Amino acid sequence: MTEVFLCASRRTPIGRYGGALASLRADDMAAHVIDGLLDLHPGLVVDEVIFGCANQAGEDNRNVARMAVLLSRLPESVPAMTVNRLCASGLDAVICGARAIRDGADVIIAGGVESMTRAPFVMAKPDTAYGRAPQMFDTTIGWRFVNARIAAAYGVESMPETAENVAADHGISRVDQDAYAVRSQSRYDAGWHAADILPVTLTARKGEALVVQLDEHPRATALEKLSALPAPFRADGTVTAGNAAGLNDGACAMILASATAVKRYALQPIARLGQADSAGGAPRVMGLGPIAAQGRLSARTGLTPSDFDVIELNEAFAAQVLACTRAWG
Repeated sequence: MTEVFLCASRRTPIGRYGGALASLRADDMAAHVIDGLLDLHPGLVVDEVIFGCANQAGEDNRNVARMAVLLSRLPESVPAMTVNRLCASGLDAVICGARAIRDGADVIIAGGVESMTRAPFVMAKPDTAYGRAPQMFDTTIGWRFVNARIAAAYGVESMPETAENVAADHGISRVDQDAYAVRSQSRYDAGWHAADILPVTLTARKGEALVVQLDEHPRATALEKLSALPAPFRADGTVTAGNAAGLNDGACAMILASATAVKRYALQPIARLGQADSAGGAPRVMGLGPIAAQGRLSARTGLTPSDFDVIELNEAFAAQVLACTRAWG
């Protein structure tokens, strides 16, 4: 099987909702990180750009990956596509890129972009000639325009509510969730991913340049402080703002390359991408898909979690991460 290598990565700082990156469009953020990769390897010939994006309801509509290519220094002849697997959209972009290389491509730029701040309100058109009760939704997060049959069969619980279901079903306590959140913040403070940050220069209100180079969302905290936060999603709940993901803005991208491209462009491989799989699950326990996906992958390849040096797992809620990692032993 053709080997696929991850050779470089760049990301914007992660801006909090309404924060430093609030004025920056999703396509501009995506173009920024693409250009950051081209700065590292100016002679790189890119076969395709693949980005994940979960919203696609506003400025990120109509193939935001292609818009990013047109805004970047890549030639307009480079094709692009946008994939949507919600929280796993960026991961899926990488998987699609790896498959493209195994099909004969040499260099793929894969990544993800999201501006939750700039996600628009959307309104449905009435289904009668003079309807006066249109539905309106904030597309920042959550369900919208739900099919009544889906609602009847599966319900429409919010993501925090599904995290509460995961915690209850898997016996994951509030203490365990808060402890994991502290551990995650500590790892951030240790600078595990700081080298990937590509600063963003914005124009401030008075015209001066404003350079954003630090993540806004992470904040050092102690277990005692987290334990004092309310659990607003359920009367006896365990999910809080401290052990759940926030609303953020940002973009990231990486170079995926074949062995031939690694030699041609003198790239430095960081990792070799193995095989991948995906699996659906019950909507009431969002986030447990990786457990079933790993099972499918293991059945197909014989590989177990211990065979991988790094497992990339979307960290949406501490309850969800703990449920997955415990299932893997």
